[in-house]
Parts: sequence; C-alpha cells; structure tokens
Amino acid sequence: MYDSIVLRTVARFMLPLLFLLSVFMLIRGHNLPGGGFVGGLLAASAIILQIIAFGPDYARQAIPVSHLQVAATGVVFTALWGLPGLLTGQPYMTAFWLPEPIPGIGKIGTPVLFDIGVYLTVIGVTTQLAFILAEEPLFYPMRKKATPSEPVAPEA
Repeated sequence: MYDSIVLRTVARFMLPLLFLLSVFMLIRGHNLPGGGFVGGLLAASAIILQIIAFGPDYARQAIPVSHLQVAATGVVFTALWGLPGLLTGQPYMTAFWLPEPIPGIGKIGTPVLFDIGVYLTVIGVTTQLAFILAEEPLFYPMRKKATPSEPVAPEA
C-alpha cells in the first residue's frame, strides 16, 4: 500500500469508471474485441487499485463479497449455458441466438451468457489472488485498517 493522496483520490474516481468500462467491454465483446475475459480483468483491476491505494482491509470493506463465491458462480453459470445444445440433441456449447437483435446491444444468445460466466470467474479468481498476495505477511507486515479520508502511516 502506498501513502499517496494523489493515488487515493484517483483510485476513488477510477473504481466506478473501470467497472463501467468492464461492463461495456463485456457487452460489446460478443460482436467486437472484448468479452468476458477482458471485462473481468478490467473489473478486477478496479478492485486491485483499491488494494494498492488503501490496503486490503479497506478494499474488503468497500467491496464486501466473497470473491471465491463469485468465481464459483461464474464457473457454474458458464457450464450451464452449454447445456441447451445437449438438451436439443446437438453438441455441448452449441450457440442459440434470439432472432432479432436488441437495439444498442446487438444479437443476444448463449455465447453472451457464457461470457457473463467467464466475466464473473475472472473477477473472482484474479481478485482473490490479489488479496492473497496483498495480505501476505512478508509483503504487508504493518497491517492497519484504513479509511479513505485517513492516510495510513507506517508504524515505527
């Protein structure tokens, strides 16, 4: 964790912007470059920026979700959308699409839902790994709870 007022200010503004950009990349990814993996990495980078700016304790309080549960939900969601092909007698992961595109979004089908599962999995796994590394005692020996308005001074 860095004790920088500039980093903390930027991190506060970047959290919602990076989440919004990640959702944009997820939505446009089934027609253009992007998708669940890139969107998930952008969302995870928003959380990792909070870890760097404020420390892992504050980041866990600011985004109070179990990242392993998010990853597990993504894996189940991803596997689930391969089943419609099996249920119709076709190969697993056969794509099904709505007949008409949705204005502003494009065509929606099972690949988009698969991408949402990938998105959740990447967010959960990447963020959990970042927390494990940030909370390692060798890397973060002076653990003190931080608030966004109170900088953390290292203990002497």
